[in-house]
This record gives sequence, structure tokens and C-alpha cells, in this order.
Amino acid sequence: MNILLIIIAIVAIVLLFTGGFVQALNWLLWVGIILLVFAVIVWLVRMISGRRSV
Repeated sequence: MNILLIIIAIVAIVLLFTGGFVQALNWLLWVGIILLVFAVIVWLVRMISGRRSV
């Protein structure tokens, strides 16, 4: 019976960490998409305005 409780506890801990990592990765994915869109907008503005300074 103790082995079953230990296995259940280990599975619960693994699922807890996995759930936290998935939520963090999901949040970072959205941050990356927003930064990519911002970078594309800045690049388009620079191309349209004709600024070539690096």
C-alpha cells in the first residue's frame, strides 16, 4: 500500500511540474508572437520612411 501511495505522489508531482511548464511556455509563446509582430511593424516603418541607418 505504501508503494502505491509513493507512486501516486510521484505522478502528482510530475503532473504539477508539467502543468506549470506548459503554462509558462504558453505565456512565452504569446510574448514571442507579440515581439515578432512589433519587430515586423518597426521594420516596415523603417523601410517605408527610407531610413537606412544601422
